Amino acid sequence: MKMLSACVLASASAFLGMRAPLPVKTPRVVKAPAVAMSSALAEESGVSLSSGGGMFTSSSPEDRRIGTELYQAAKADPSGARAPLKVVYVVLESQYQSSMSAAVKAINENENSGVACECVGYLLEELRDEKNAAAFKKDVEEANVFIGSLIFVQELAEQVKEVVEAERDRLDAVLIFPSMPEVMRLNKVGGFTMASLGQSKSVVSEFMKKKKADDGSSFEEAMLKLLRTLPKVLKYLPGDKAKDAKSFMMSFQYWLGGSPENLQSMLLSLATTYVPAVVEKADMASLDQEGLIAEPVLLPDKGIWHPLGPEVYQTAEEYFQWYETEHAPAAGLAEDAPVVGVVLQKSHINTGDAGHYVSLISELEARGAKVVCIYSGGLDFSGPVKEYFFRQGGVAVDSVINLTGFALVGGPASQDHPKAVDTLKSLGVPYLCAVPLVFQSFQEWEASELGLHPVQVALQVSLPELDGAIEPIIYAGREGATGKSVPLDDRISTLAQRALKWGSLKRKENKDKKLAITIFSFPPDKGNVGTAAYLDVFGSILAVAKELKGRGYDLGDVDPNQMEAEDLMDMVLNDKEAKFDSPTLNVVHKMTMEEYERLCPYQDDLHENWGPPPGHLNSDGQNLLVFGAKFGNVFIGVQPSFGYEGDPMRLLFSKSASPHHGFAAYYTYLESVFDADAVLHFGTHGSLEFMPGKQVGMSGECYPDRLAGTIPNLYYYAANNPSEATIAKRRSYAATISYLTPPAENAGLYKGLKELSELVSSYQGLRENEARGPSIVNSIIAAAYSCNLDKDVKNLPDVEFDSKEVDLERRDTIVGMVYQRLMEIESRLLPMGLHTVGVPPTAEEAIATLVSIAEIDRPEDEILGLPRILANAEGRKLEEIYRNANEGVLQDVELLQKITQGTRAAVRALVDESTDSQGRVKEVQNVMEKALGGMFGQAPYRKALASAGFQKASEDKMLEPLFEYLEFCLRQVVADNELGALVDALDGQYIEPGPGGDPIRNPGVLPTGKNMHALDPQSIPTTAAVECANRVVEKLLERLEKDNGELPESVAFTLWGTDNIKTYGESLAQVLGLVGVRPVPDALGRVNKLELIPLEELGRPRIDVVVSCSGVFRDLFINQMNLLDRAVKLAAEADEPDDQNYVRKHAKEQAKELGMSVREAATRVFSNAAGSYSANVGLAIENGGWESENQLQEQFVGRKGFAFNADKPGMMTQSTDMFKAALSTVDVTFQNLDSSEISISDVSHYYDSDPTKVVEGLRKDGKKPSSMMADTTTANAQVRSLSETVRLDARTKLLNPKFYEGMLASGYEGTREITKRLRNTMGWSATAGEVDNFVYEDANDTFIKDEAMQKRLLETNPNAFRDMVTTFLEANGRGYWDTDEENVERLQELYQEVEDRIEGIV
Repeated sequence: MKMLSACVLASASAFLGMRAPLPVKTPRVVKAPAVAMSSALAEESGVSLSSGGGMFTSSSPEDRRIGTELYQAAKADPSGARAPLKVVYVVLESQYQSSMSAAVKAINENENSGVACECVGYLLEELRDEKNAAAFKKDVEEANVFIGSLIFVQELAEQVKEVVEAERDRLDAVLIFPSMPEVMRLNKVGGFTMASLGQSKSVVSEFMKKKKADDGSSFEEAMLKLLRTLPKVLKYLPGDKAKDAKSFMMSFQYWLGGSPENLQSMLLSLATTYVPAVVEKADMASLDQEGLIAEPVLLPDKGIWHPLGPEVYQTAEEYFQWYETEHAPAAGLAEDAPVVGVVLQKSHINTGDAGHYVSLISELEARGAKVVCIYSGGLDFSGPVKEYFFRQGGVAVDSVINLTGFALVGGPASQDHPKAVDTLKSLGVPYLCAVPLVFQSFQEWEASELGLHPVQVALQVSLPELDGAIEPIIYAGREGATGKSVPLDDRISTLAQRALKWGSLKRKENKDKKLAITIFSFPPDKGNVGTAAYLDVFGSILAVAKELKGRGYDLGDVDPNQMEAEDLMDMVLNDKEAKFDSPTLNVVHKMTMEEYERLCPYQDDLHENWGPPPGHLNSDGQNLLVFGAKFGNVFIGVQPSFGYEGDPMRLLFSKSASPHHGFAAYYTYLESVFDADAVLHFGTHGSLEFMPGKQVGMSGECYPDRLAGTIPNLYYYAANNPSEATIAKRRSYAATISYLTPPAENAGLYKGLKELSELVSSYQGLRENEARGPSIVNSIIAAAYSCNLDKDVKNLPDVEFDSKEVDLERRDTIVGMVYQRLMEIESRLLPMGLHTVGVPPTAEEAIATLVSIAEIDRPEDEILGLPRILANAEGRKLEEIYRNANEGVLQDVELLQKITQGTRAAVRALVDESTDSQGRVKEVQNVMEKALGGMFGQAPYRKALASAGFQKASEDKMLEPLFEYLEFCLRQVVADNELGALVDALDGQYIEPGPGGDPIRNPGVLPTGKNMHALDPQSIPTTAAVECANRVVEKLLERLEKDNGELPESVAFTLWGTDNIKTYGESLAQVLGLVGVRPVPDALGRVNKLELIPLEELGRPRIDVVVSCSGVFRDLFINQMNLLDRAVKLAAEADEPDDQNYVRKHAKEQAKELGMSVREAATRVFSNAAGSYSANVGLAIENGGWESENQLQEQFVGRKGFAFNADKPGMMTQSTDMFKAALSTVDVTFQNLDSSEISISDVSHYYDSDPTKVVEGLRKDGKKPSSMMADTTTANAQVRSLSETVRLDARTKLLNPKFYEGMLASGYEGTREITKRLRNTMGWSATAGEVDNFVYEDANDTFIKDEAMQKRLLETNPNAFRDMVTTFLEANGRGYWDTDEENVERLQELYQEVEDRIEGIV
């Protein structure tokens, strides 16, 4: 078969040899052919690009310079037979290099051309280099003709415009094919220009926009036909302008044709018409006679292509007739062979640069598969997909690979994702989108730690993901000197195998399919097997097992319908109390060293870090152990740990973890021993996707790629974490399936807080009673102290205070402040328990989610939030009520509580209409329709509002759109496709994509069971996000000035990937707001421009910032890091006084100190090294392996001190000294909380990235910075100190019976979740010192002093309980918790008792 493949490839190469091959893509030019004269061209065909890594492009424009000698000779001899002609072109990629060189060579070799042509081409990215930029300017100054295409990177477009604009009047012709509007306006072909492009409305422009709206993107194909016919029509029109317009159109056709012959005709046609010296010397008769200027030669607009096919086929039937009767028998392909659909870019076929396509086609056929390769002349592939991937009404393909790397509809231009999703749903097969390298040569990519160029990530990874594409595998590079596309053999092989494995799921019977379910254990060596964010893992696996059994999968002798989750857990772990590495975990396979070395091709590379196998992890000293259990064809295995836990020195010095032999053995077992058809990683999240390797665009040397092998990877991922899900998609080729996080409920009040609330209620009834009122206020003050609320209630009088001595207004204020804090705690949303896959929320649980959705204004949908409608009806502004309530104005605290209760009552009335007797919503009743149809009187929610005291609001018209929206949201909340999506994926079907994020802000996240994606990274920050950010910045500065008496000079920020996806860039916009820089969209709506806000408008000094980006933010938003760095540098270089511009003040000081320019010293954007994640402070704290806080601080600075520089974008340079210098000026550390689902004690991430104590150690005055947090989880955004936030979080979660009882109901996993909150609380003591003693004391009273509680925790998860005891002892030992000896002794005794229990002594 391989020999056959080689024959196919040789024949195809001969076929391609007819034209000079070239490198990468250009589907975009065909978007707008006839639009060329209309003002809509670039707006309609804009590539969504942003600035990206100049460091990648070490190629040289000199490789594209040709004909210099002949040109110089012609210049020196004006009377000679040849006229000198100089052509300069700038393109996004090296697509045209080979054809252009061949065309110029042919012109120069022809004695009768009358032309001596020098041609030089620049790749856009090369212009970042100063030498290249200078050479480009000089070349344009000497040129006759300038050609530009796909100039879409904003700052480089401005550079090109400046150079060409200066020479435009002198140049004989300027041709700009689809580019930014400001560059398009440079077009000049005789009298034809585009000077008014995008600035005025033309009839053609308006017609096009209407047509596009009517027909969708298919109008592009009509445009292509118009392009072909228009020159013929123009021929009969009078006047030079028609002739010049025709010349432009004809040139565009030649350019689209792309072959050397087409480009030769284009250059000679232009030169003999518009270059005076050539017009004078050219012998037109000879040129015509020799056919040097020919009509454009173009392929059909769309079709099915095969390198060995005698023609491009126009119907699927014609193609299959040839393929199945002639080609398949010759290639030895079976009649029932799997079929792979391949989407190609026409321009590669045009230019003969299809070697990489041929390589993949040959590989697929050599592996026994048939292929159907389609292309489209336009940017909309939906038509060809529907036309060519179906046969006689049925789907003709088992899987699809898109080799263009672009979105299916709109390519790199304005995408239509819903149309693409509809097309792919109708096809219903796995859809892979592979990526060719564009801006990098193969060698540059191979050497790069970052991997794929950031511009390409935005364009060719992020955008296809919105279509539901999976597996962004790099399959081709370009050869540096010639620019030709080169297939990457090992990547082609991986891509082919993975596409065929996905396709085989469709063909295999369920009873024969093997599924490997992988669960996690983090941190290891504790009661943590089956860890996943907010997921009841074993309960969920049981639900999956039941579904699989019902669909005919072989589960051996086990009947999941007769089991409990506890039974399953015992069978997998054998002993759920086991240490992670203990042999008491069930061993499913002992891999001998001979087997390991034979089956794991990369095991030699692990020796450097881990020594020879087997090592001590997942090993019995002789064999490598695979833990788990097999049930027929379903294996449930435990993913090994990272391997460096508990080893602080390795944590400190390694840039990142690397897999140990046990980890490699586990994935080797799945691939080569168990022979899995698919792997299902169960829950958020494991370690595979965070293993070392490139950031995006894996090579065969990257560990995630090596470990993933060829098995389709399905991954259950929490719907609220799209950023890390995206890492899993890109680095471990996962098709994610979102699951719901647990429903949230109001935290409520308990114990002393509840009693305090009752006192407040008593006061409300007796406030004017001079005898009772003051004594209740005294009780309220005493109770507030006993609940430790004194730190949260400003100016709370001391316990000796007598309220009789003050007037009613002062008493109201005291009670109002206490009441406001109580309501803050009571109404805080609390995720309850753990989610089980496939179980939708109950009606009661749905209400809490809908109340949060109802509170938000949605101006884009013309929907007002219910609190605003209610406030308006009371004649009040909602913001004023919030502000007064925050300040303790009793009347407004009460009104706000009334609004809250009214909102809950109205939403409950809506949900009750659809609730069945079991308390579930099976079918949502259309209350709106019933009400409008008069089936019953007033809508229930209106009645509920009237009953809650909002009679006027109950009649408000604005309720209708809001409750229609809430009804829609209710359907989404209770719909569920988590199990459905899994079984569909296992049947080899397409998983519908959907956004991840916060379902309250964006109900589009629901229903779950979607292949989750992030967002278009260049769309943020949105205008709404900027407005919200400015409000938070205002509140932050107001609070700081109030607390400290002055504004801060510098603020340290932490930016998270998920948070910025959920909020559409709010925290990103906060950084810009502090610096006083405004983000501005470019002509194509991409946020990549900036303007300095004048100081007069800003009304305060510019605040300096130090931005620490998470590794995930770096991966997803490197273009936004570019934006931030440019913003800081813009401020630093502004000529303003130091006392009005702290950015400049500090940059000047640091420039002097570090011996560098102010621009360099203004480096403020930092993250991890490429391919590395987190400060690992959290890991050290979770594992207890750290000696001192100083060690944690050094670890933070070492791992997070890699700087981003917009002048060399994409490079992460180790800049520890610069990081320390920037942090040493910080007055405030700041983070954001944007979602009720994840708070500061739920995960270690927040304290892991907190630099509070780091800054304290670096400041010259040793002063500890203020530590602040913004809370935008509700419409009433708050800025609190970190200590206030820790107290609020502890009261609503760790110390709240509603929370811990909800967790304990989940048993084993619930105990672990409680312990995790305690451990994370201690993390804040270690990094910021902002945890009050009472938090530890109350937690100890709740979980340790209470013997009944002690017993429950011990019995459900002894290891997790031991970890809890250890955490208390550690908090005391490290000086974070001051308590009496009795408590310490009890804990020490308990530790020994639990240890004995685990070891089996008791």
